[in-house]
Amino acid sequence: MTAYQSPADDTLRQLLTTARTIAVIGHSDRPDRPSYQIAQFLRRVGYRVYPINPAITTIDGEPCYPSLSEVPEPIDIVNVFRRSEYLPAAVDEAIGAGAKSVWAQLRIRHPDAAASAEAAGILLVMDLCIKIEHRRLAIPSMLQ
Repeated sequence: MTAYQSPADDTLRQLLTTARTIAVIGHSDRPDRPSYQIAQFLRRVGYRVYPINPAITTIDGEPCYPSLSEVPEPIDIVNVFRRSEYLPAAVDEAIGAGAKSVWAQLRIRHPDAAASAEAAGILLVMDLCIKIEHRRLAIPSMLQ
């Protein structure tokens, strides 16, 4: 395994412009939490967002799923809002669910997760905020 490097801007741009469904692991139902705020942003720019949190049944009237395997359609990006020690399990779950990529938010990194993603051939983004990168790369809203 080679040392993890963040994907190039072209790769991030391609991912964010082609993705349609995003599952958010650790999605909170509290509006003051970053996971809630970023999921709302992703909805506003046109992604179909599936909240994943086994402790919650609904968020804003929409179903919240206990695991990725419960999501009713293919997942393009699994956005992870859990501590670094949980990232390998999230990557394994994403691989099992057939997700195309995993995006771990700021300060979330784990070498075993990187190794698992590389071995499975799925794109892993670590320690970057999907909202910040979406804005920085000037990805247009899908709702325009």
